[in-house]
Amino acid sequence: MIKLTVLYNPPADPAAFDSYYFGTHIPLANKLPGLLRLEVSKLGNLDGSPPTHYLGADLFFESTEALMAALGSPEGATVAADVGNYAQAGVSMSIGQIVEI
Repeated sequence: MIKLTVLYNPPADPAAFDSYYFGTHIPLANKLPGLLRLEVSKLGNLDGSPPTHYLGADLFFESTEALMAALGSPEGATVAADVGNYAQAGVSMSIGQIVEI
């Protein structure tokens, strides 16, 4: 299994970010072909200091090929084009192989 991790920098207006992200972007992301699961976490630090990232999203796919097909699909293009509508503070992405232990 493969996961795409998306990390969002702290937005200037968290309430506006949340409203758009959960009301518009997540419904679009849930339409990605081959998406097995989507998990979103609001992030913080154990010591209470300001977090480096505001929010993280993990999108799970059966394989790298399934992830790449989803990103290359019309739905993937729509999701990618939408990021600029709410993530002005910046975003980073990485992929990872799930290791069963």
